[in-house]
Amino acid sequence: MDGHITPQMRAIFTDMMAMVTDRTMDAGSCPVRDIMDHIGDKWSSLLLFALAARPHRFGELKRAVPDISQRMLTQSLRDLQRDGLISRHVFATVPPSVEYRLTPLGESLMPALFGLMSWANANHTRIRASRAAFDVQRVEEAV
Repeated sequence: MDGHITPQMRAIFTDMMAMVTDRTMDAGSCPVRDIMDHIGDKWSSLLLFALAARPHRFGELKRAVPDISQRMLTQSLRDLQRDGLISRHVFATVPPSVEYRLTPLGESLMPALFGLMSWANANHTRIRASRAAFDVQRVEEAV
């Protein structure tokens, strides 16, 4: 993709936004809002990215995303499991060990998520510069 929005893409975006803004449809019925609410939160995409590399145990995920609290890690993993994107495997060891891994559905999400994360990495400097310029402009306007 060359970074330009084609007429075909505009038509798709228009159709999607019609669905997103449909006031007769609650947020849970809108596929875009329903799914993006889960995978677009602060932690889920990072957890999915870690699990795309390989299965992880709970403690490994905690170390992979060190600023997530144990409570949020537990909740995020449950939400991803509920959505069918990851699976939880318990091994009969003493003490029992638990491992999380992507499901086939979760794996099917990874090309799109990889594209978004690659874009974020490639454009982070430009975004930060834009934020700084905006903040300066806002301060100047306030004076």
